[in-house]
Amino acid sequence: MTWEIFSVVGTIAFAISGAIIAMEEEYDIFGVYLLGIVTAFGGGAIRNALLDIPVSALWEQTSLFQIALVSITLVFLFPHKSIAHWNRWGNYFDAVGLSAFAIQGALYAVHLNLPVAAAIVAGILTGSGGGIIRDLLAGRKPLVLKQEVYAVWAGIAGLIIGLEWVKADWALYTLFVVITILRIISYIYKWTLPFKSLKPTIVK
Repeated sequence: MTWEIFSVVGTIAFAISGAIIAMEEEYDIFGVYLLGIVTAFGGGAIRNALLDIPVSALWEQTSLFQIALVSITLVFLFPHKSIAHWNRWGNYFDAVGLSAFAIQGALYAVHLNLPVAAAIVAGILTGSGGGIIRDLLAGRKPLVLKQEVYAVWAGIAGLIIGLEWVKADWALYTLFVVITILRIISYIYKWTLPFKSLKPTIVK
């Protein structure tokens, strides 16, 4: 039941996130639905391919596809004045989706009795895979490839679940809230990871 709840939360959050990005890029209605669906299910598809799970498993999630379509439709029908700050809200929804799908992906790996490393990778790919595809289709640099702290939070969630430090439902929900808050804080305060630029320094 907990796994299903995280699936629903992640699907809604990422479907909305994808639709928001599509509208920011002024895509037509087809582009909005396409980007929303790809964002919601891209991470799970990548995870399944890595864990050698049949691709057909994706098409068995009929209810989640319906939930994603409804979420995208509601966002698309919102009055323009009500979505004046989509950029900020898009990142908030993205944080929710990242956290929910990272936990869901890691739980999936643990359910298959895979090692801790697999839980970490499953958490990262499920949590950030859809966002990577979304950003590439939108012509943007994927967040996970920037110095911005993003996929690290998904990896931490995967590590905690892979080590089975949290098992009870309340503990998983608490982890979801903590990871979401950490991602939002890192976005607001622009936390970054160490990086090195190879671009030549321009002396003025």
